[in-house]
Amino acid sequence: MTTLGVIFLPDRPPEALVPAARAAEAAGLDQLWLWEDCFCEGGVASAALALGATSRIAVGLGVMPVPLRNVALTAMEVATLERVHPGRLVAGLGHGVQDWMDQVGARAASPLTLLREYTEALRSLLAGEEVSVSGRHVRLEGVRLAWPPAGPVALHLAGEGPRTLDLVGELGDGLVVPGGYTPQRLHEVVQRVRRAAEAAGRERAPEVTVFLPCAFGPDAEGLLATHRERHGAAADGPPTEVWGDAEAVAAGVRRYAEAGADAVALQPMGDVDLDRFAAAAGEVRALVAD
Repeated sequence: MTTLGVIFLPDRPPEALVPAARAAEAAGLDQLWLWEDCFCEGGVASAALALGATSRIAVGLGVMPVPLRNVALTAMEVATLERVHPGRLVAGLGHGVQDWMDQVGARAASPLTLLREYTEALRSLLAGEEVSVSGRHVRLEGVRLAWPPAGPVALHLAGEGPRTLDLVGELGDGLVVPGGYTPQRLHEVVQRVRRAAEAAGRERAPEVTVFLPCAFGPDAEGLLATHRERHGAAADGPPTEVWGDAEAVAAGVRRYAEAGADAVALQPMGDVDLDRFAAAAGEVRALVAD
């Protein structure tokens, strides 16, 4: 069965998050995903709010920009959330939008090297190991968490370039794919990641989560047109979104699942009522679970 979730977009105010998280859980969804966009809600704080307001649903943090966060601090925060809400946090890491990283003076000379060093160090810290490393970007001396998680924490990486995808296959437990992908393009990405995982001698390929823009109801086509115009997409271009009633959206979700998505997070198009969006997404989940 394809894991199905929804996304709480950072263009919504922070005070809307808790009601949205509860609505997603009430609708029977598997996941709620958050974005840490500069300079909106803090991702870890938001994840803590969503986890604390719910009891079952997984909360995906997709993704934390690694140039912005010292790896020891990320380990402390992820470990705290995992200990309090075991098995419910999906920790995502990424390069960060480079223009934003420039704005805060955090741009890395080699984002790929940073992501590799960061992922390796974070995994070791979360495993309770004492870590000393002197890399190009990550430097730690005798660092050990006082309160590591009881079990392993899956680290999901984001990226679109070929070398980043190869790194995901080598090191990541998951791949986070942004919106804007056709099923065919997603299939090509999944195959590359799987080849990289096989080349690294891994028994399991990373789990793939795709963010999928979505609109429900009679206004769906209007929301779709506005979304495409806002993102500079051709009105008659190949579909990278799903829209319509629950049956139509479920059919679209199945196409992405067939292309290799293990999880799909529906991304609202437009300023829609989040309770209604979550309820409609719950109907889709029931259909794709059949």
